[in-house]
Amino acid sequence: MNAWTGSNREIQIQEVALRDGLQGEVAFMPTDKKIDLIDRLTTTGLKKIEVTSFVSPRAIPNLADAEAVFAGIVRRSGVVYAALVPNLRGMERAISAAVNEVNFVLSASESHNLANLGMTCQKSFSAIREAAALSDQAGIRTAGSISCSFGCPIEGDIPAATIKEWCQRMIEQAGISSINLCDTTGMAFPAQVFDYVRNFRDQWPDIPLTLHFHNTRGLGMANVFAAIDGGATNFDAALAGIGGCPYAPGASGNLCTEDLVHALEVSGFACGINLDELIHASKELTNLLGHETFGQVAKAGNRLQSHPNPWGFDSKHLSKTSPE
Repeated sequence: MNAWTGSNREIQIQEVALRDGLQGEVAFMPTDKKIDLIDRLTTTGLKKIEVTSFVSPRAIPNLADAEAVFAGIVRRSGVVYAALVPNLRGMERAISAAVNEVNFVLSASESHNLANLGMTCQKSFSAIREAAALSDQAGIRTAGSISCSFGCPIEGDIPAATIKEWCQRMIEQAGISSINLCDTTGMAFPAQVFDYVRNFRDQWPDIPLTLHFHNTRGLGMANVFAAIDGGATNFDAALAGIGGCPYAPGASGNLCTEDLVHALEVSGFACGINLDELIHASKELTNLLGHETFGQVAKAGNRLQSHPNPWGFDSKHLSKTSPE
């Protein structure tokens, strides 16, 4: 028995395809299709879904129907329906839509924050504090996502001390209840991830921590297991592996949900998610998008999925029943 199968640890996965995935899609996905997909995902066992983002429709046209999507979904007991909120106006919209949890985003990189959000990090943080105060009054849970936690495509490595400082400010000055360290452009590597997670857990053992990985350089899954080794149990992932930062040339999208569930379960971890249903949802999403996606398990099937023998090989008699 190895270290992984002996752990019996539960891993929580938050689905982000409907927000982080769709925000980069050119074609608009019809509102009713989004609603149907979200309702289907809640039947798979997923406990948290980031439904949309309350940003300006001009900034992200594919998420212009945020209110309509929240109004149309069937709320399933035990499922957290979350949304990204950029500012006070977005927070007001989220409250009206009865969002369960709001996610505030700030980049650890000044250059990336200016490119992505059009403002300095300090200005973003001031907006977060203002919106978080309103969220607290409304009794809505808050999460703070720190983009480029593991590196910036513009500035390169971001000092670990900078990441720690923003975590501290989010928690102590803005009252954020959970933190999400984001590998926005797929620059993280396992040793770095392990150190960051271990240091965070040592500093804030009672603050929930989520890791958000992209698979830009093929290290997404390795980073998950390094994070688990460091003490993490919560991860973002996107159905079919869709998404990706526009400021990362060659980015291949988010870590794929069905691939992650498969990898965790064959390694002895419990996700509480029906993989077959998740694969069906992934194929449905791929058909809706009308283009190839990055997930692998939806194409190949789970590890022990059987296939017909194309040669008619009879394993009992060690012979072939069809000609060469």
